[in-house]
Amino acid sequence: QVQLVESGGGLVQAGGSLTLSCAASGFTLNPYAIGWFRQAPGKEREGVLCISSEGGNVTYVDSVKGRFTISRDNAKNTAYLQMNNLKPEDTGVYVCAAGWPAGRRYSRCPRKYEHDYWDYWGQGTQVSVSS
Repeated sequence: QVQLVESGGGLVQAGGSLTLSCAASGFTLNPYAIGWFRQAPGKEREGVLCISSEGGNVTYVDSVKGRFTISRDNAKNTAYLQMNNLKPEDTGVYVCAAGWPAGRRYSRCPRKYEHDYWDYWGQGTQVSVSS
């Protein structure tokens, strides 16, 4: 079946690191932009990072610049999120998504992580950062 599956979440202390994976099955990620979102309890889901289908366009929210890195390995049909120097405010459920606008050969990241851009969503993995 068509799905995205995240893995790599866990509980870490502030200042620690985690690497999340987003593995696609049932379809090829190559033409899709990939976004990472997070949602803390009681808060809106927030777009955090995005990488274009070609890998040349990467976007970040200011709060994670210098700490988080997004990458993709199309040969493995997988995207990654490397998170360093984690802070308690990074706590939340992290979800990956794949988007490919109709009529486009390749996919760039949406300007504001618009929710209607994304075609497939994973179920999420919990990241908890203790004080």
